[in-house]
Order: sequence, then structure tokens, then C-alpha cells
Amino acid sequence: MTTLHQEHTEHGTHSHGPDCGHTAVPHLDHLDYAHDGHLHREHGGHWDECEPAGHTAHAGHEHVHHEECGHAQVQHGDHVDYLHDGHRHAEHGDHWDDH
Repeated sequence: MTTLHQEHTEHGTHSHGPDCGHTAVPHLDHLDYAHDGHLHREHGGHWDECEPAGHTAHAGHEHVHHEECGHAQVQHGDHVDYLHDGHRHAEHGDHWDDH
């Protein structure tokens, strides 16, 4: 899965960390923070939006996520992602996508 990293120029002076109040999402070799409907990561003294590029279906994902499934939920744009097995899943039609 390819990930786009675009500088988030409107982030302001808020710094993310363990006590910032935003959900930390493990992603590859770093942590993203869910904030304002998208994910941010620290990068070279600024914050990047860390978003997937394209569509990546999660093959063989038989678990159905919902409000009471036990996985953390993160608002992501116009939908909810579920943190599961070290990545985020989002419902997309009749399958789940990796985000």
C-alpha cells in the first residue's frame, strides 16, 4: 500500500503526543494522530497528512466491524476507520479496505 505524505500547513502550533487527546494510530515505523478527520504525522519539524494513495482491499477480512466490536474507532473524513491488527480498516461496499 502506498501512502501519501503532504505537509499540513494549517496545523497551527498544536503538537501531538501521548497526552494531546487525539487517538494515536501505529502506522509502519511511526505514529499518526487522528485530528480534524484526517491523520497527521510529525516529519522534519512540521506535520504531514498521512493518507493512503489509491484503493487497497483487505482480502480475507471476515470480521465485521461495528460500534460494539471492540476495536478502536477513528473518524476519517466522511467515515469511521477501525484499528485492527496494526492498521485501519474502512467499510467499502461489500468488503473492507486497508487505510
